[in-house]
Amino acid sequence: MRHCLSLLLLLVSLPLAAAQLTLELGNGQRQWQSEQLLEHPQARAIDIPQDVAYKRPMHYRAVPLATLLEGVKPGDHLQAVALDGFAAEMPAAPLLQEGPARAWLAVEDPRQPWPALAQDKPGAGPFYLVWTDPQASNIRPEQWPYQIASIRRLAPVAERFPALLPAPELPAQDPVRQGFALFQQNCLACHRLNGAGDAQFGPDLNLPHNPTEYFQPGYLRLYIRDPQSLRQWPQARMPGFSKDVLSEQELDALIAYLGHMAKRRP
Repeated sequence: MRHCLSLLLLLVSLPLAAAQLTLELGNGQRQWQSEQLLEHPQARAIDIPQDVAYKRPMHYRAVPLATLLEGVKPGDHLQAVALDGFAAEMPAAPLLQEGPARAWLAVEDPRQPWPALAQDKPGAGPFYLVWTDPQASNIRPEQWPYQIASIRRLAPVAERFPALLPAPELPAQDPVRQGFALFQQNCLACHRLNGAGDAQFGPDLNLPHNPTEYFQPGYLRLYIRDPQSLRQWPQARMPGFSKDVLSEQELDALIAYLGHMAKRRP
C-alpha cells in the first residue's frame, strides 16, 4: 500500500508534457512547444464572449496567429489539421489582419488544462484558433478549429483536388459555384468528395452515393440544420448549421452543388 501511495505521489508531482505545434509554411518546418508559446513576447490574456467550441464565455492565453505565420502572404492558402483528422481550409488574408476580426492561437497551459467540450470528450487543447470580434468579418464556426496539431501552407483546394470542381461550362454566377465555395468553408474540414480532400473525420459525400440521392429534399435540409433532429445516436459528431451560419440562399446553393456533383463521379 505504501509503495502504491509513493508511486501515486510521484506521478502527481511530475510535470505534464508540453504539446507541440508544427508549422509547415513553405520555408521549412518549425515546431513550437506550448511552454514557448505561453511565454511568447506577444502572448496575452484574451476574453472570448461567445466561444464557438464551448458555447460560453472563455478566457485564454493566446498569441496573435499572424505573429507565427512568417513568410505567409494574404493570397496564400492554409490548412489547420487537428488531432482527430479535422482539416480546416483557410484563406490566409483574414488570419493575417489585425482587425476588425483578429485570429489568435489560444495555448493550453498543461498545468491548467481547459475543460472538456462535453461529457466523455476531451477539451479544445492543446491549440485552438479563436477570434476576437468575429462578427465584424463574418467568421464562420468552421474557422475556429481546435485540438490543432499543425498548420501548413498549401495550394488552393481547386488546384489540389480537381475532382471537387463543378463542370467548367457553368457560368461564374451559377449557384453551384457558390455552393462549391460554401462546401470548402463548411464541409471539407470533415468530409471528402469523390475521394478528394484531406479530412479523415467524416464519410465521403459522393462515393458510393450522394446525400441528395438518399435523402428527400426536406429531410436533407433538416439534417444539415440539425442532424440530431433527424436521427440520434450518442457518437454523432456532425454540428448543425443554423441560419446565422448558413442562410437559406446559401443552403440552396450548397445542396445545388451536392446534386450537381452526384452526376460527376470519377
